[in-house]
Amino acid sequence: MKRIYPVVLLLITTEIQADSAPFTVKAGSSLLAKLKIVAAGEASVHDSLRLPARIELDQQRVARIGATVTGRITEISGILGEPVQKGQHLATLNSTELGLAQSAFLKTSSQVSLHKLAVNRAKRLLVNDVIAAAELQEREGQLNEADVDLRTATDQLRVLGMTDRDLVRLAKEKTIHSFLPITASISGTIVERKVTLGQVVQPADALFTVADLSQVLVVAELPEQESSWVHKGDEAVATVAALPGKELRGRLSYVADIVDAGTRTVTLKMHLPNPEYIFKPQMLATLTVRNTGRERLVLQDSAVLHIGEGDYTFVQKSQDEFELREVKLGAWAGKVRPVVSGLQPGEKVVVEGGFHLNSERLRKELE
Repeated sequence: MKRIYPVVLLLITTEIQADSAPFTVKAGSSLLAKLKIVAAGEASVHDSLRLPARIELDQQRVARIGATVTGRITEISGILGEPVQKGQHLATLNSTELGLAQSAFLKTSSQVSLHKLAVNRAKRLLVNDVIAAAELQEREGQLNEADVDLRTATDQLRVLGMTDRDLVRLAKEKTIHSFLPITASISGTIVERKVTLGQVVQPADALFTVADLSQVLVVAELPEQESSWVHKGDEAVATVAALPGKELRGRLSYVADIVDAGTRTVTLKMHLPNPEYIFKPQMLATLTVRNTGRERLVLQDSAVLHIGEGDYTFVQKSQDEFELREVKLGAWAGKVRPVVSGLQPGEKVVVEGGFHLNSERLRKELE
């Protein structure tokens, strides 16, 4: 009985693996003439990172304005989105607490005046031996206590928002005025308003937010793995999605000293002049950061062969023998790439004609 055996076809493919033995190619004279060989050297490389970013307010140019005393809002003149100047009136507050503090000031001021008269009278009586010196000292002590109370009442009114001019007017007119103006503490634009007419407010309430928009920030979050080479002062370029084609160059003005525990990132900031107010907070942007140049071993673009998923280059071992070697490379830096591993300074590499050497390698594999 005739037996039939199945035929097994064995397909052998030759692939360059990272852990495979070095593959060498011998080049003839005609092939050598097509090659350009140079020694691998170092160059100043600027590493760069491209990060999603956003436009934010510069908190050094933001003021949150509130009331200094509890009271009810009786007038509002500050309008959301309008520019204001420092000291401009934004709202008016009616406060019984302010009225009570003014009343205490007037009472203590009156007591000081009375005690001054008593001291002056006691001095005249002492000269005429009508009273003893102890009585004069007692009246002077009472005057000192009244002075302390007056200074306390004056400081309280200053804390509640009254100016020196207001205090002079109060002492002169002796009329309680329980209406207090709320004014802008910086020049800028009203970007937030959290108050309505008739609302009762507390000193802890932020009623208006005024921001100087002539300078804003480009803010990005850098992964903690990349934080080691970014420093304050590094060159940065920002682009804003709403303004395509416009590159905004500057330098990093802030690199956080701590990592955000929630996002595992480091905050980066770049100041951005905004004299025409075209950059608005919360606009989407992109921040490209380039660190200061440092000397690193680099490989020319033309010397790199992409085989499979790896990067390779031909290294000259002798006059006509070349080794195909895998190299680990960093990000592009112009027409070169920094070498992470796989190559030593001074080794000679093929920068032109590597394609012909690789063709020769493939031909020998097929043979």
